[in-house]
Amino acid sequence: MTEWWTYRLGSFLLFSAHTYHRLIESYNAELWPWQLAMGAGAVIALAWWRRMPTLLADRVVFGGLAAAWVWVAWVFEHERFASINWAADYVALLYAAQAGVLLWAAVRGRAGFGRTASPRLWAGWGLIALGLVLYPLLAPLLGRAWARAEVFAAMPEPTAIVTLGVLLLAGPMPRVLYVVPVASCLYAGAMLWGLHEGEAWLAPAAAAVALGIVLADARRRRRRRRARRR
Repeated sequence: MTEWWTYRLGSFLLFSAHTYHRLIESYNAELWPWQLAMGAGAVIALAWWRRMPTLLADRVVFGGLAAAWVWVAWVFEHERFASINWAADYVALLYAAQAGVLLWAAVRGRAGFGRTASPRLWAGWGLIALGLVLYPLLAPLLGRAWARAEVFAAMPEPTAIVTLGVLLLAGPMPRVLYVVPVASCLYAGAMLWGLHEGEAWLAPAAAAVALGIVLADARRRRRRRRARRR
């Protein structure tokens, strides 16, 4: 019997890095060219939200994010990834729950785009650029085929990173909206670490940036409230 301390993260994965990337490749082939439409739609919606931060724009952006999480939950996690990963169906349920809270935020419609402090704006746009632009480029940069690129609204990691960026841009939002994107980034990092992939650190680092800014803002608000009471 193997001693428990000899186990590594990869010991709990029932698939190899090659199998995982082949799954992404076949998924992208079936999906093409909708990846382009997803990316273009995200850019247009975010540009509109930035230029005209209205209640309608809030609802379109958060509704679009909810649709992206539903797609990732059902089409990727349940219909594809579950064939090689027993945990995928449970992850899909969490992603569906995230879609639900994003829809709630869309109906609530109280995002504060344009009223956020500079660190939130820089970090928010940086995370959005990471999820929409840089993450798809990782495949060729790491020597993989373009067909294995991971894109927003089709794959979990870029979708989670873009969601964190939007939440930062939206100003102080209920923290429940951060739970699943942060957990998804950490889960992805652990899985990719187990597969010995070079980008394993990237999604957890994005989650750490978002959490750091949210916690720092919360501390500043508490200090201001204490100062007003004095």
